Amino acid sequence: MAQALSTATIAAVGFTCKAFLNSGLCSIKVSNLASLLNALENRRDGQGVVTVANHISVLDDPVTWGILPSSYYFSPKRIRWSLGAADIMFTNPVFSAFFRKGQVFETFRGRGIFQPAVDGAIRQLDSGGWVHLFGEGKVNQPSTYPIIDGVAHLPRFKWGVGHILMEAKEPPIIVPMWLTGFDKLMPEGRKAPFKFLPKLNVELGVAFGESLHHKEIAAIAAHRRSAKLALGQPLSLEANERKLARSNITAVVQQSVERLGREVSGHLLDRPRT
Repeated sequence: MAQALSTATIAAVGFTCKAFLNSGLCSIKVSNLASLLNALENRRDGQGVVTVANHISVLDDPVTWGILPSSYYFSPKRIRWSLGAADIMFTNPVFSAFFRKGQVFETFRGRGIFQPAVDGAIRQLDSGGWVHLFGEGKVNQPSTYPIIDGVAHLPRFKWGVGHILMEAKEPPIIVPMWLTGFDKLMPEGRKAPFKFLPKLNVELGVAFGESLHHKEIAAIAAHRRSAKLALGQPLSLEANERKLARSNITAVVQQSVERLGREVSGHLLDRPRT
């Protein structure tokens, strides 16, 4: 029964988002969706998939997933799990039940990487699931991006990205994403009631990069194995090494998302794809 309710919730939301994207109330350009679909269809047994994107509006998820084939909405393994803020999504019993059935982990800001939501994401990867991450951990619209030497950068990604990737039993397939236009669809800073209403006639874009073959993650995994085997202990890294590894992995993932963003949106990361 629980799985049936979850599937029904996912299907209802998925078809609603697909209907909106096809309604003529907005337009959307999707690039290289095959990169994600290939990852989902061709992953090995027990290998997870991680998508990582910029986060420019509260509607990024779930509206983005209206681009998926309709059949995916009835297959939980082909629908993402995500992490959602407790103070926004889980504010009452109805919302809590809805988002849990929609494959969202309740995440508490400020509690760091050692919390149930992060553990749940790792378990999903270990079972061959798909986890979607917004590396910044919150909405940041392009007008707020830090600019260094005329080049915009995303705010620093949270270390939870590196932690989730490091702790998965098998390095997952990682697919970078870049979203455009969603900040115009749902601009930040508007007063009620307008802040709850999407704007119309907005051009949206969803671009996928090629899957990352993470030599850095493989090297860290190998180092962890060799270090522990030498000591005859269970596999792990010392605390400081683990912190450095998390930081390095997170930085590599952020660079891959930014690189895709510059291809799509230029050096200021603020233009929709043309």
